[in-house]
Amino acid sequence: MDLSFLSLPFLKKKDTVALDIGSNSVKLVQMVRSKKGWELLKLGMAALPPEAIVDGSIIDSMTVTSTIKDLVKEHGVKVKDTVSSLTGHSVIIKKVSFPAMTEDELAESIQWEAEQYIPFPVADVNIDFQILGSDTEGRGQMDVMLVAVKKDVINDYTNVIREAGLNPVVIDVDSFALENMMEINYPVTPGENIAMVNVGASITSISIVYGGLTIFTRSIPMGGNQFTEEMQRQLNVSFKDAEDMKTGKKEAAEPDGLLSAIESVSNNLAFEVKRSLDFFLGGAQGSYVNKIYLSGGGSTIAGLREMMQEKTSIPVDVADPFKNIEADAKQFDKERLKLVAPYFGVAVGLATRRFADR
Repeated sequence: MDLSFLSLPFLKKKDTVALDIGSNSVKLVQMVRSKKGWELLKLGMAALPPEAIVDGSIIDSMTVTSTIKDLVKEHGVKVKDTVSSLTGHSVIIKKVSFPAMTEDELAESIQWEAEQYIPFPVADVNIDFQILGSDTEGRGQMDVMLVAVKKDVINDYTNVIREAGLNPVVIDVDSFALENMMEINYPVTPGENIAMVNVGASITSISIVYGGLTIFTRSIPMGGNQFTEEMQRQLNVSFKDAEDMKTGKKEAAEPDGLLSAIESVSNNLAFEVKRSLDFFLGGAQGSYVNKIYLSGGGSTIAGLREMMQEKTSIPVDVADPFKNIEADAKQFDKERLKLVAPYFGVAVGLATRRFADR
C-alpha cells in the first residue's frame, strides 16, 4: 500500500535508505532493484537504551540522532534520502465507508470527512488515505483506508533524521511497510486473509492483509520488554541481565523461572492477538484467517510461535524478509541473515519504497 505522510513531488525515481527507528533499536536497509528482483546492498542494526523511545514517542532525541549517525557511518551509506515509519497509539488506521467519489474529490474533502473517525483535533494530525474499492451491495459507498498521525510525532522523527545528516522524504506506517515486505517475498493467494503480527519491544501491531491490501490493523501495548520485565520480577535480576537471558546471551540461574516468565507473557500476548482476530472476524462475516506470520524482535522468543498457534488454532510461521532478496554471499553471511531476519521485516518493506523528485 502506498500511504505516506511526507513525500516529495513526482518525476525521476531516486534511491533511498530505509530506517526502522524502533523503541529497542534502529535498523538500516538499503536495496536496489535489478532485473532479477531486489538486491541487498546495506544492512545494519544498533541498539537504543530503553528510555530513548517510549511507546513510540522519542524521549532522548540526541541519543537517537547519534545512533543513526553512527549506523550510517559504520555501513558507509552515501544515500541521504531516507524512508522511515511510525507505529503505536499516535497512528490511527481505520477502514471506513464514504459516499462514492473520485480520488481528487476525496482529497479535497478528507479533512472534514475524517473528523468523526479521529480521536485527535484534525488540525493536529496529518491525514492520508487509500481507496480500497466500491462496496459490493450497491449502496453508492466506497471503502477507504484512512490513516492519521499526530504532526508532533512526525516532526520528532523527521527532526532526528535531519539532525543525523539525512533527508527524510517518506514517513510511512509499520503495518504498510510489512505489507510491502510480504508482497515481494510471499505470493498473494486470492481469497486468503493473512495476519501479520509484528512483535516489537514495546508495541505489537496486528494487521490483516487480503489480496495484498491491509484491511484491518490494531496495536497492542505489549512486546519484548514485557518478557524482560517479567523475567526481572520472577528472577530478581536487572533489566540488562533479564534482556541477556531473553536473547540467549546469558544463562539463567533458575531455568524454570525463566520458562515460567516467558510462558506467562506469551500466553497473554497470544490471547490479545486472538481477541484482535476475533474482533476482525466478528465484523467480516464468512471470513477467516488462513495464516499468521510473526515478525519483529519479539518473534524470536522461544515458544511464542507455538503458543500463538495453540491459542488461535491458526498456522503460524515467522516471516523471512530476505526470502526472495539477492544477497552477495561475500558481504552477507547466510546464517547471520537468517538469525537477524525477524528484526528486519519493517525495514525491508521500507527499502522497497522510492520517491520521485523534480
